[in-house]
Amino acid sequence: MAINALQSAATGLSALDTALDVIANNLANINTPGYKTSRANFQDLFYIEKAQPGVENANGDQRPTGLYVGLGVKVSGTQQDFSQGANLATGRDLDLMILGQGFFKVQVEQELGGGTAYTRAGNFALNSDGEIVLANDQGRRLDPGITIPTDAEKVDVDSNGHVFVSLPGETEPQEVGIIEIATFVNPAGLKQVGENLWVETAASGQPIEGEPGTDNRGTMMQGMLENSNVEPTRELIDLIRTQRAYEFNSQSIRAADEALRTVSQLRR
Repeated sequence: MAINALQSAATGLSALDTALDVIANNLANINTPGYKTSRANFQDLFYIEKAQPGVENANGDQRPTGLYVGLGVKVSGTQQDFSQGANLATGRDLDLMILGQGFFKVQVEQELGGGTAYTRAGNFALNSDGEIVLANDQGRRLDPGITIPTDAEKVDVDSNGHVFVSLPGETEPQEVGIIEIATFVNPAGLKQVGENLWVETAASGQPIEGEPGTDNRGTMMQGMLENSNVEPTRELIDLIRTQRAYEFNSQSIRAADEALRTVSQLRR
């Protein structure tokens, strides 16, 4: 009946509305350092089985196909694309980029992510205590923490995450710490919590931590930021496709409504 068409089209509108939200968020974060684009994955719902394939008739002939009517669609999940974003040269000593796999580790509240969260955004700064922190409204500290002396004239970070400072009167740079990074077996299973941060889940697996450039971890680049990997052209194409699909489902609802109106007027 047309009532099934109404229900299926309604699920389509709901799923496409979610997809539109995902696309809009991607476009909104087109300039967010370390942002990874997301996509909505769809899956069909249950089917009404009106006839089974392979059923034999009185002559022993088998029905070659079945008769199934679907009941719509839903968004099964959002999947992130962790491909490398474009390089953005800044020249700042505390702007860092991971070239390859891995995440910076920062300290967060215990209830947020067990005390540690992960990010690809490498826009760091110093707080009032000289600690390296994320340059955002929360000032999350690096984990493990690294403190830069107040009289440091220059900060250098090599490709393996070793942090060196040049001090007055010293001919050789002094190492003050190592910026460790973490990788995950399934980074798509990480939970997004905002602030360019992810936290581990059972789906992501436990973090594998260590120095950059070791065990398939990416290397560190100083004076660079990783830009968002959002591709505007692709997002706009997806936006137009979603908009058209939304219109088609709206037309399905109108057609089903007309069919039901015709049926209701048969007795008049």
